[in-house]
Amino acid sequence: EKRRFDKLGIETSLLGFGCMRFPLRDDGGIDEALAEKMLDLAMASGVNYYDTAYPYHNGDSEPFLGRVLDKYDRATYYLATKLPVWKLEKKEDAENIFNEQLKRLNKDYVDFYLLHAMSKERMKEMEERGAFEFLAKMKAEGRIHHAGFSFHDTADVLDEILTNHPEFEFVQLQINYYDWDSDSVQSGKCYEVAVKHHIPVIVMEPVKGGTLSNLIGKPADILKAQNEKASYASYAVRFAASLDNVMVY
Repeated sequence: EKRRFDKLGIETSLLGFGCMRFPLRDDGGIDEALAEKMLDLAMASGVNYYDTAYPYHNGDSEPFLGRVLDKYDRATYYLATKLPVWKLEKKEDAENIFNEQLKRLNKDYVDFYLLHAMSKERMKEMEERGAFEFLAKMKAEGRIHHAGFSFHDTADVLDEILTNHPEFEFVQLQINYYDWDSDSVQSGKCYEVAVKHHIPVIVMEPVKGGTLSNLIGKPADILKAQNEKASYASYAVRFAASLDNVMVY
């Protein structure tokens, strides 16, 4: 299934591929043969959104993903990665790190670039350290096509950020049915803020790091009663997919 977001002028596969948890070898490195087969299967099945970040797999995710994607026409997929905002100390750091990421990925541009793990304090730091000037410059040069951020804070902070920075084009939120009414994660409230601001949502943790695929007790009984053949994970995925303002999960 595809989702078209007219605000961005693009169409993404509803299911994306997150590159934070590739299968591992015994020594802890990426099992590249198996991971490449997974990426090839995703490509063959129509998945066109691939999400990585600077620190994933101790820095190995970006170069590995870049190598695998080199096999494919650059126009056939969207590539997302994230700025490790905790590494920014001076204004030129953002561009230097971004250049390093492009080199790791072996790409001329990134389709979706995110400020990684924003909160109220971190957003203030980004304002002070020139992150928004950097994003505007990279977009003007065509090296970043769409700018957004991943978010870990309360809904009122999200509302403040989107009000103060209308230049953001999308937001990545932790959304799953377990966290929907959570006082700490506030999935539902954050989603509604994004809807209010007409900002498309990219979902992270739809299966809560695998937790919602391994149910026991009453929750497991309730879902099995609905459909014995459906996996527990499928319910979590369907929940995320059912939200109209979700672009990719």
